Amino acid sequence: MYVGALELDLLLGDVHSLKEKRSVVRPVVAELRKKFEVAAAEAGHQDLHRRALIGVAAVAADAEHVRDLLAACERLVAGRPEVELLSTRTRIVGPEDD
Repeated sequence: MYVGALELDLLLGDVHSLKEKRSVVRPVVAELRKKFEVAAAEAGHQDLHRRALIGVAAVAADAEHVRDLLAACERLVAGRPEVELLSTRTRIVGPEDD
């Protein structure tokens, strides 16, 4: 079993309040969950209205499948015009990491 985690650090476009931030971040998280069947949530920068940190987690029997899935999630978010992807971080843990 392999577990992958992806952190997406985002700069939000024309957002002036935390309420507007939610209206941008929630659809992104929902699309990740629905399209890729991963766990996804806003995981940081909750007090900043123009920044968001989205965490994505996936589990699979094959490490390459986890890598491909997380890369697809990254591409989806990078392609959204209302956000700018500042940085990403990916970690994969497998049976050899005991």
